[in-house]
Amino acid sequence: MSVDFIRVQTTAAIVRSHILCRSLLVFDMTPLGILIVAMIVVVAGILVLRLHPFVVLAAAAFVVALLTPGGGPDAAAAGQRVAEGFGRTAVDVGIVIAMASILGSCLSDAGGAQRIVLAIQRAVGERRTPLALLLAAFVLGIPMFAETVLYLLLPLARASWERSGRGYLLAVLAILAGATMTHSLVPPTPGPLFVANALGVDMATMIGMGLMVGFVAALAGFAYARWADQRWPLVPTQHGRAESRAGEPLAAASSRMPPLWAALLPILLPVVLISLASLATAAPLPSGWLPVIQVVGEKNLALAIAALAAMLVLAASGAGLPAIQKSVGAAVTEAGGIVLVISAGGALGATLRQAGLADVSAGFAAGAGWGVIVVAWLVTAVIRVAQGSATVAMITAAGVMAPIMVADGAGIHPVYVALAIGCGSKIGMWMNDSGFWVISRMSGMSEIQTLRAASVMVAIEGTVGLIATLVTAMVWPLR
Repeated sequence: MSVDFIRVQTTAAIVRSHILCRSLLVFDMTPLGILIVAMIVVVAGILVLRLHPFVVLAAAAFVVALLTPGGGPDAAAAGQRVAEGFGRTAVDVGIVIAMASILGSCLSDAGGAQRIVLAIQRAVGERRTPLALLLAAFVLGIPMFAETVLYLLLPLARASWERSGRGYLLAVLAILAGATMTHSLVPPTPGPLFVANALGVDMATMIGMGLMVGFVAALAGFAYARWADQRWPLVPTQHGRAESRAGEPLAAASSRMPPLWAALLPILLPVVLISLASLATAAPLPSGWLPVIQVVGEKNLALAIAALAAMLVLAASGAGLPAIQKSVGAAVTEAGGIVLVISAGGALGATLRQAGLADVSAGFAAGAGWGVIVVAWLVTAVIRVAQGSATVAMITAAGVMAPIMVADGAGIHPVYVALAIGCGSKIGMWMNDSGFWVISRMSGMSEIQTLRAASVMVAIEGTVGLIATLVTAMVWPLR
């Protein structure tokens, strides 16, 4: 009797499991279901398991490939599709990211970044040091990672407080306001570079529009920083005061810095070359010049030329070959990890498109119009809040939104969707973000102070950036 009962219960359990598996398989095999599974893998892998973003994004790409209808459970076929998406992305962005990293490292080691800060400070006046830090961070955020800009300029904020006894929070937030916007909107920084590539945006267009929208957002953040500094004045910790000695000899060491033109050359060179190449296709030029401009204005070669210029600036500053080798080696090592993350994100985006997300997106985008910009911003913001990393949020959101732009059902120029993704990545900076702790520990702010000052400020920047993007898209549709 008991044996029959066990047999019946076992058979029933098997039937229920079979039905459940078939139901889940049907759900997972739909494009929307696959997208949901991918999002769960990304958020859980980073937030719960604390795995490296490369591992998480690659795992999500493999899961999507295995669940894709027509792809089947064949691991070899799935792996091949993931590898192809990974390789295409590495081809598109790998050299650019590596060269940009070399550029930033050599320029910083040569004192070029300090020269730019000093020049801006002299131009706006000693009393407007926070404004100088905002502008300097905005410029330096183009070739450098945001964390590098913070490391470089925060000692100057402490030194400014030691001279005046006020405005420390304003100076800290000014650095963050400038660096964080170019970090998310202006290539060759990895995040906006990947988004522009995924959405098919010309690099010159992304740079120009990113600078414009980013500057408007940075000014809004600076306005909030002034208000926050008056409401919650901040005093550096004793640890911060000890480190602030790095900012004191800035003016005294100006004779050992490269001239301003040399400091700006590696930053402006790729922007000018890429822009000229983009304009050369539309503007009539002498036949002899057109091939030259198109060659040197190609993004990979343009960034390689800029990196070489930065190495020459470092050599001219008196650095020997060992110092140059060390600077380049550190930059390449740092860039390698970024390229892996970005390429894994490209693999995820490619597998999502293969899963049929393009068809779903095309149906959604039909008649959506300007709402696609808002949707891109919201998707990025939700992913940022959930898992913490702005770059991962941009990569994932680009994979979700790219099929819409490929389908061209929205009738919106893709640069505005790319800008919305960059602005959305500013929303929700809190304790699950490593950048939150970098800002908190380096500035001497508590967690509550960081939330109400830095987190609120970057959220304001992201919101104002969205508004600026929408207004620009309506006034200047680029179509």
